[in-house]
Amino acid sequence: MIYRENGQFKTSYRADQQIFAIVQDRWAIAALLALAFFVVPALASDYFFRAILIPFLIMALAALGVNVLVGYCGQISLGSGAFMAVGAYGAYNFFVRIPNMPLVPAILLGGLCATAFGILFGLPSLRVKGLYLAVATLAAQFFSDWMFLRIKWFTNDSSSGSVSVNNLQVFGLPVESAQAKYWFCLAFLCVLALAAKNMVRGAIGREWMAIRDMDVAAAVIGIRPMYAKLTAFAVSSFIIGVAGALWAFVYLGAWEPAAFSVELSFRLLFMVIIGGLGSIMGAFFGAAFIVVLPIFLNQFLPALVASVGLSISTAGVSHAESMIFGALIVWFLVVEPHGLARLWSTGKQKLRLWPFPH
Repeated sequence: MIYRENGQFKTSYRADQQIFAIVQDRWAIAALLALAFFVVPALASDYFFRAILIPFLIMALAALGVNVLVGYCGQISLGSGAFMAVGAYGAYNFFVRIPNMPLVPAILLGGLCATAFGILFGLPSLRVKGLYLAVATLAAQFFSDWMFLRIKWFTNDSSSGSVSVNNLQVFGLPVESAQAKYWFCLAFLCVLALAAKNMVRGAIGREWMAIRDMDVAAAVIGIRPMYAKLTAFAVSSFIIGVAGALWAFVYLGAWEPAAFSVELSFRLLFMVIIGGLGSIMGAFFGAAFIVVLPIFLNQFLPALVASVGLSISTAGVSHAESMIFGALIVWFLVVEPHGLARLWSTGKQKLRLWPFPH
């Protein structure tokens, strides 16, 4: 009963097009933001920040970018790790080569570098699709690995390709503590998630979805496939590049090209598939599943084995974790192929009608 919308009337087109059309949703989002910005920083430990919250925020932002391209525009990409790497190294070069370069503009410029890189490797989408496009974007991954290992200029003449940053500040305030890094990542995530939500609800988002559903029919009704696909690559690469810069600057601090391997690209794709294709909320669900579940299994398995009087090695825990994790992914895709976001929307719909049968 508390989630029903009886008595809530829309008296204007603008009110009808709100992101959160129901009052309960607006209150819930306000409470969630208050919890994230004020309550969690006051209660969480440094370990919780560094091991769970900060990786979750950055991975959710990267998954959001992947969802724009894969979920909304239907262009399969396996080069997300490369876009993150370009964003990270681009931001690094702006940060260390330009004297007194502010942190936020450096990260945004890194995102723009990833945008140019994404458009370049998005050009094959104008001719190929499906598995062939996935292979074409995979080339971006191998090219970025070679580029950052062999061209020493990108790594400030570092022989190993490993670089580091320190003394991070925003408006003169240090971004060194776990709380400060958490707030910094959370602010980026909120702003870019809101921007992405508005984009997919607008004209460009409708063009992306038309291309995803049937590109030939979209072209017949006047949608330009080249414009729609390349803008999807541009927006997606920008968001992923910003996430890569945050991953390098805030989470890692020191990194090398191996930190953005093809494994990271597959993890991001799994986040989108598990969370829900074509859903902003799905990026958050998928990131939570991928980031939190391995940590939970790593803590739960030894306790479970010890409860029956046995012991398990660290390597055994790692192998069992991978097996359980893979089995859960397969099981979930069979049971709910539309992702966790579909379960969320189904639950909300049932609440709107409860307690009446449907």
